[in-house]
This record gives sequence, C-alpha cells and structure tokens, in this order.
Amino acid sequence: MTGRGPGIRVLLADDEPMIRAGVRAILAAAGGIEVVAEAEDGQQAVGLTLRHRPDVCLLDIRMPRLDGLRAAAELRRVSPGTAVVMLTTFSEDEYIASALESGAAGFVLKAGNPRELIAGVHAVADGGAYLSPAVARRVITRLGPGRLGRQDTARAQVRSLTARETQVLGLVGAGLSNAEIAQRLNVVEGTVKAYVSQILARLGFRNRVQAAILAYEAGLVAEG
Repeated sequence: MTGRGPGIRVLLADDEPMIRAGVRAILAAAGGIEVVAEAEDGQQAVGLTLRHRPDVCLLDIRMPRLDGLRAAAELRRVSPGTAVVMLTTFSEDEYIASALESGAAGFVLKAGNPRELIAGVHAVADGGAYLSPAVARRVITRLGPGRLGRQDTARAQVRSLTARETQVLGLVGAGLSNAEIAQRLNVVEGTVKAYVSQILARLGFRNRVQAAILAYEAGLVAEG
C-alpha cells in the first residue's frame, strides 16, 4: 500500500483470546508490524477499522454477530484501503470461495507456520495476495472430480497471456508483492502494476487471489 509509514498497522479480529494472543506474539516478534486494535467479533472489527484505519485486517472466518465473510465484504465497502487476510482452518475450506467474493486478499492457516502469517501480512500490505501453500493445495484439491479438466481450462486461460504476463502471474501466485516482482524482473514497480491490471482484465478477475489460484491450477506455482 502506498502512503503508510515504515511499520504495518494491523487489526486482529478473533473471538478466541488465546488465538489473538498467539497471533499478536508472532507479529510482535517479527518486527515492523504493530497490532493497533483487537476485536472479538466482525461487527467490532468494522468499527475499529473505521477508527484506526489499519493497513491489514486479520479476520477469523467464524465469529459471532458478524462473521468474517460478511465483515470482509463490509470492510471492502467502507475501508477499501485496508487489505483483509482470513485466518482459517482446514475444516473451513468451503468458505474460501465465498471469502474471495468478499474481497479477501489472503488466507493463512491458524495452525500453519508462523512465517506464513508474517509473509501474508507483508504481501497484502504491499498490495499483493497471499495463499498459504497448504491452503492453495486444499482449495484446488477440494474442487473434487474434474480437476484435470480445470487444469486444462486454466492452462488455456494462461495461453491468452503474453510470456511476460504469464511470468508475472506465476509470481503473483507465489505471493510476491508488486515491489518484489519488480525486483525479481528488474523493472520498475509501475510496470508490474500495469501488467497485473492487464492480467486481471484479460482473465476477467476482480482480485489477485483469484489470479493466484489460477496460477496454481495452471501449474505456474510449485505446490509446497
């Protein structure tokens, strides 16, 4: 994101105090990330986001009063500058498609490696998308019968892209931010932003997470 200070400001929303304490400790140990507020439900998360305007909001999917999915949709409406990362478990895979529609930019497993949480926060704060590798595998696998057909469809979609756009799509799928992609390809960040916009428009996608999933399905990102 542009216009923020050197640190990433995070709002953490989860109805379980132990989960919040664990996530807060992981982020504090990482350095450069500040938890500016905590919420016990989605409704409180929306209100605190409007008050604090964090760079990133970490949302549990299942919360009282207003669940994470509806909270993410509301945040996209009232605070589009705040990127949303969903905190999920394997038992909640079925919610991820809905979360995509709600505007989430990342998915991190609660029981995953702490490095994935930190990487996810950094990626979405810089305008990127992030899928924990295990989440990406589960999402694709859960689609069930016809996966090979979807792989063929995904690869056909990718063939509509230029070689450079395909390269950028693969890096988006790997969770890299625009700045990281620019560094990897030795181009300016504005060029990467233009490529990403072209890719989303050409594929008919609304956000980078949809593009990241396509990258996985098409085999552009190594699983694991």
